[in-house]
Amino acid sequence: TIRPVRRSYYDPSSAPGKGVVWEWENDSGSWTPYDMDVGITIQRAYEKQHPWVDLSAIGFCYVIDFATMGQINRQTQRKRRVRRRLDMVYPLVSGTLPKSQSWPASPGVAAAPPVPACACPQCLLVMSVKATVSAAGPGAAILQPRKVPPVPPTTPKAPASVPGTKAPDGTATVRGSLKPLAAQVSPRQAASTPTLSLTSSNSSPPGTGSGKAPQPGLSTLNRSHLQRLAIAQSRVLIASGVPTVPVKNLTGSSPVNPALAGITGILMSAAGLPVCLTRPPKLVLHPPPVSKSEIQSIPGISHTSRKTTKKQAKKGKTPEEVLKKYLQKVRHPPDEDCTICMERLSAPSGYKGPQPAIKPDLVGKLLKCGHVFHLHCLVAMYNNGNKDGSLQCPTCKTIYGVKTGTQPPGKMEYHIIPHALPGHSDCKTIRIIYNIPPGVQGPEHPNPGKSFTARGFPRHCYLPDSEKGRKVLKLLLVAWDRRLIFAIGTSSTTGESDTVIWNEIHHKTEFGSNLTGHGYPDINYLDNVLAELAAQGITEESLVQEKD
Repeated sequence: TIRPVRRSYYDPSSAPGKGVVWEWENDSGSWTPYDMDVGITIQRAYEKQHPWVDLSAIGFCYVIDFATMGQINRQTQRKRRVRRRLDMVYPLVSGTLPKSQSWPASPGVAAAPPVPACACPQCLLVMSVKATVSAAGPGAAILQPRKVPPVPPTTPKAPASVPGTKAPDGTATVRGSLKPLAAQVSPRQAASTPTLSLTSSNSSPPGTGSGKAPQPGLSTLNRSHLQRLAIAQSRVLIASGVPTVPVKNLTGSSPVNPALAGITGILMSAAGLPVCLTRPPKLVLHPPPVSKSEIQSIPGISHTSRKTTKKQAKKGKTPEEVLKKYLQKVRHPPDEDCTICMERLSAPSGYKGPQPAIKPDLVGKLLKCGHVFHLHCLVAMYNNGNKDGSLQCPTCKTIYGVKTGTQPPGKMEYHIIPHALPGHSDCKTIRIIYNIPPGVQGPEHPNPGKSFTARGFPRHCYLPDSEKGRKVLKLLLVAWDRRLIFAIGTSSTTGESDTVIWNEIHHKTEFGSNLTGHGYPDINYLDNVLAELAAQGITEESLVQEKD
């Protein structure tokens, strides 16, 4: 698998350039550094002696208070400590780079190119480019300051290329003059950026020079000059219609697209075609700040929040009484296996756990789906479940009764905000905020009496304020009341056990992008979530049942 990489430069006057790192205190008491862009924003406000800085402009709903050195969540008002460290140095290495990484070589030093770590085409290509630049031979590009007048060419000047047109031979002229491209740079950019020129013309035979002393090479430029040169060249290449290669697969998790992008970049570079790596879009989790006066209640839905409490135990019904409503006894069982114990239905149940008060050889058929099981096995399955008066067929998942879950107590808020989701520009947005605090597991949970954690709350989710979006919200409210949206288990992302997790009803937690797959646009999302709700026994009929 080939994955693209990128390197970011930061101005020496910025926070990383000065070795300043801003950190926030997490739940475990340790310190976590902010992302580089966030740290730069905080440091800029700190240096201007602002009393606080609002991070909503860069997509985060936090305010940094420099007086108390605290981070305040604008929506929950939760506070965390922050600190400013001065003992970090950027870059994190000091001294000169190892010789194997220093290229091109210093002027006057003739050294053989380092041996590549492997013989793959990518490494061979990189090392060949390094060797070419280090040799500074005929046709190699070298840099001149803008203020030095260019040497008149010995051959007729190449005509300026029009952006978006191809060279006569179909390939970009990497060894030819880059002045037509450089001419597209803005005047401000040109005033501070060195330009590329050539030591010999295309018509000069190899090995012949102009008789003048060689110009200084890449190694004579300091880091800031190289940085400005790289930025200028990138802008010129993009403006001139150079094909771009994406650095991230935005349509899925498959490694195929990044691999194709990497291979395409290698082949284009080897053929002499310039390649410009595009930046991936930024993750936008939250909408722009919304004042309380802009928040609206949702027509047709009473209130703007709902709470859940602990499980209401259904009393007075034994497992046998519950099952009696959903099945009928079979006197002559078919010649097939019970899919619970895997014994023949004509033989006694093979369940070896705590024995229910029912004969092990009795057989029953569920009324809706018609699947047949040992009554002994169905009672044991019911006793190992939620014991809420409902039953779910283990073969086809048909639900009998009203299925409820084991979601811990919490609060669900919902309202309309005046911003549109990508792909739904014709309507506003429904924002749902779930908040579940940590606590102690009850008898219906995996480890009764043991504490559980609740990471990432409050969790913000988004729906389009359309007819179908409001329908989904109404069904989600039913799922919330039935405690089916969350559960306690092991997180599939962090591996943490005894924590609050999603319970097979997907939500969109990304507002303005879809980099993680949990955002918009997604034309199939509303239909998919309706199918997931139906799998939990929640349909439009459930809305009628809730009213009753």
